[in-house]
Amino acid sequence: MSKITTELLLERAVPKSTRLRKIKTLNLSKLQITTEDLEPQLFSHLRHLQELDLSDNLLERLPDNLSLPNLRILNCNNNHLEDVTTLQQFPQLEELTYTNNVYLTPSDDYKVIFLLQNLRQLNGKDITKLANHVRVVNSRELTNRVSAHWGKNFRNQMSKTLSPEQLKPIRKKFIKSAQAHVAYGPSSLSDYTRWRVKMIAEEFLTSLINEEHKPATEAAESMEEPEEEEEEEEEKEEEGEEEKEEIKKSTTDADSKVTAKGQVTPSKRKGARSKGRAKSKRSHSQSSSKEEASPSPKKLSRLQDERSTEATRASRPQAKESQTPPDSDGAHRNGGRLPKGQSHKKVTQQKKEHKEEEEEEDACSTPVKDLECEETITLDPVHFLQCHSKANNRDDFKTQLWACVFEPPLDCGTRKDPVVSSSRTAATCGGDSVCLVDCETGIVLKKYKVTGEEFYTVTWTTLTMVTSDGRKKKHNVLAAAGRRGIVKLIHVTADYCYGEIKAHKKPIATACFSPTCETHLFTASYDKKICAWDIGIPDCDYNFKERQLMVLETISTPLRIALVPSCPDRFLVAGCEQGCFAWDIRLDDKPQKNRAFEVEFQFPDDEGNDTSSHRVDGLAFLNEDIVVTKSSKRASINLWSWSRSFKQGKGGRRTVQAVILAELEWSSTDLPYLTLSTCPTEEYVFCGDEKGSIWMYDLSNHLSALCATKEDCPTERIGPSQILKWPELKANGELLTDVLVNNVVTDPTFTYLVALTDVNIAAIWKKV
Repeated sequence: MSKITTELLLERAVPKSTRLRKIKTLNLSKLQITTEDLEPQLFSHLRHLQELDLSDNLLERLPDNLSLPNLRILNCNNNHLEDVTTLQQFPQLEELTYTNNVYLTPSDDYKVIFLLQNLRQLNGKDITKLANHVRVVNSRELTNRVSAHWGKNFRNQMSKTLSPEQLKPIRKKFIKSAQAHVAYGPSSLSDYTRWRVKMIAEEFLTSLINEEHKPATEAAESMEEPEEEEEEEEEKEEEGEEEKEEIKKSTTDADSKVTAKGQVTPSKRKGARSKGRAKSKRSHSQSSSKEEASPSPKKLSRLQDERSTEATRASRPQAKESQTPPDSDGAHRNGGRLPKGQSHKKVTQQKKEHKEEEEEEDACSTPVKDLECEETITLDPVHFLQCHSKANNRDDFKTQLWACVFEPPLDCGTRKDPVVSSSRTAATCGGDSVCLVDCETGIVLKKYKVTGEEFYTVTWTTLTMVTSDGRKKKHNVLAAAGRRGIVKLIHVTADYCYGEIKAHKKPIATACFSPTCETHLFTASYDKKICAWDIGIPDCDYNFKERQLMVLETISTPLRIALVPSCPDRFLVAGCEQGCFAWDIRLDDKPQKNRAFEVEFQFPDDEGNDTSSHRVDGLAFLNEDIVVTKSSKRASINLWSWSRSFKQGKGGRRTVQAVILAELEWSSTDLPYLTLSTCPTEEYVFCGDEKGSIWMYDLSNHLSALCATKEDCPTERIGPSQILKWPELKANGELLTDVLVNNVVTDPTFTYLVALTDVNIAAIWKKV
């Protein structure tokens, strides 16, 4: 017999009622209700129900036909929900919460947002901005990719009219292929992407079939359009050749002359002509599309591509002209390099006005000037977030942000798309909170707060957990630590901090997980110890047992740690307050728990003498052998060889000279703790400075020469390839000045760049 009866519904109504049809608010929480207990026939009498609480029950899903047409608020917290698609039966739903349903993922959030067009709040957060991204931007991008996949792989199969029976295998094959190959967004949304791609593919085929069966007159009209488009393409090719000659000419003359303000150059005239042509072509395309009854997604995609191509070509001459020429002393105003100890000269009023006009024309993007070549990389400043404020105070510009790590993909599969193989979700920490940020939309997905804590470090791992029904499933777990010396373990999917490890009695400066053993965590503390932990794997009730594996003893506070990529189970390197050290971390060969360092590395000081008494506050590996460290010498960052340096320590020698391969020119500041990072896949090094600038070093053209560097050769000095200037931001009507960039991090594909500052701002740029 069902637990839900008419008497129970009348009793649990708020306020109590005598008739089912009069109930507007109903509380059915904490009744151990299962899916079978919700009888649609009984619920069909609740025609005026607006708010329903089903929290703290045993629901695995909701029945398909509950018939609650006026339901606006639904609470399903603390259940066992596995599917959210049945929620589409409540089209008027405005507020929905389903936290602590362990089987639900971010993909389910996207499904709900797409299905419920009136939804305003999800799990207590406003989703207006995210909803627009899901319903418009994401859908448009997936539609374009499905259309492109059809054109590339299946278009020829529709060359003739097919019967419905002949279309069935093509339809099935196309939908399956699209789900397997069409990807967009982070891997954590792969389930949503496959679900949405299936819908789009079915709609696309329906539209395509309807297009094929149009009357002959409409078909004849549509056949005329490709000829016109071919003529347009020929005009574009001719125009492109003219532009190439124009750009080449302007590049040749760029060093010998500077165009006066207001003078009409050939580039400007060419740009005007291009704009005129583009405008006329857009008008023609728009009029053509209006004449068609219902253009297919493929045709719409092609028209959009043509328009974007024309707009790009029309803007090229202007973009070339807007590049700021160097001043007379050779310094570039946009992220340029100055002679050591020299500042920028004052510019004239005319140059100031010219610069203001350039900033107005390009307010949404930040072109970064390459200091060693003429290439230009554009990074769009897309978001500036103040998400770590104490007590959510908008005037908090004192909280310092320290660490940022991008979420690892759960399953990349065989896909080659870099968007799929990397994540756009980043975890940031500072003050008393840890935030998960979607770098594409700028939305703070989750926020974890511990009153009285100050977080200094965050790190990710992927654990294979076993559910209550015995299934194995991978989940990303976030470890965060700071001033209290306690490691917080957070199951991000479940939005649940399931445990803590009292790792140290003093603050934890940094932490990292082993890339080869998912449960091994290293924590470095101000108690001058680096501890290795096995955090274990939590069971279905989040019971776990941690154990300490070893303690690495240091002579000073460890600031940065890294496992050697070529042998992550054997050696750990740490940058400390008084030097750089390496430890043997093998568990089998060395049974002792407390271990001293194996090797101490010496670096040249300002006078050129080797020293080990220096602060190393930046450390990262660029590849399996090259280490990047900062702070041994002012105004420089060292690149050195791990293997060649460590090799000198054989035979009991504990102090060795680091084999320096090159020095990277950096700011002359002596401020500590402005750390660096690397992007190994793109061979980049990043470091912020005391003026809010971000120094970027593209070393892809240097690595082969660096690896062949001999020890007795003079050290090569490499300047930054780009310097990204901090934009002018106003707070309460005043400019934010004296911004320190504590950390700079990119995702593995260098799509997003995140800068963390000491003024409580996380800045996000996107590479164009």
